[in-house]
Amino acid sequence: MRLAHKIILLTGACGGIGRAAARRFVGEGATLVLVDIDPSALAEAAAALGPAASHVAADVADPGQMERAVRFAVERHGGIDVFVANAGIEGAVERIEDYPLEDFERVYRVNVGGVFLGLKYAMPVLRERGGGSVIITSSAAGVSGIAKLSAYVASKHAVIGLMRSAALEGARYNIRVNTVNPGPVETRMMRSIEEGNAPGEADSIKRKMSAAVPLRRYALPEEVAGLMAFLASDDSSYCTGGVYLVDGGGNA
Repeated sequence: MRLAHKIILLTGACGGIGRAAARRFVGEGATLVLVDIDPSALAEAAAALGPAASHVAADVADPGQMERAVRFAVERHGGIDVFVANAGIEGAVERIEDYPLEDFERVYRVNVGGVFLGLKYAMPVLRERGGGSVIITSSAAGVSGIAKLSAYVASKHAVIGLMRSAALEGARYNIRVNTVNPGPVETRMMRSIEEGNAPGEADSIKRKMSAAVPLRRYALPEEVAGLMAFLASDDSSYCTGGVYLVDGGGNA
């Protein structure tokens, strides 16, 4: 129960990693505020977790809505101890020369703007609590390139930059900031990327991608959640400014 008495605000709560993280956090004693853009999916996710979880629907890329989500956590629970900026989208799977500009802007608005707004509104609340932990979901694509995913790759590099600035700004207030960088994970997003790379042949793409991982498989969402739980806990009290890969050795 190393997360007992911790209030955790989790965005992207209805995705594969978000749901796994929520279950892990509750299992270790945390109280959760779940944030996602889909109200019905959000209500279902919160109900599955029981009384430890409340929820507020919000678009993380909208300043007013993100501020409202943080305020909801403060008004309901008195503050935030951990902020998990997990919301993200993959965007189109297309070559740069053919990539839709509006899609590039949308990916950046959610994946980078959403993290920036979360930091902007959550860090003062963490400071008032005497410190805490911020966990940003980046990607193995945040430290390497992937063809036909330029917007996603660029956005995941960008949030590492945000993390490093926030870690330096937050250190004097005992606010730790790190990124979790998963490789391929068994989620809807990977199904979308596989299909986008080879319509109708997603299974073949998955086999090739799995074979390229030294551990020869995708991660399970629960394996990413385990690292998030460590970074949320006091066990990681001296960890800040770090990029934590969960990629089966893909970047070894």
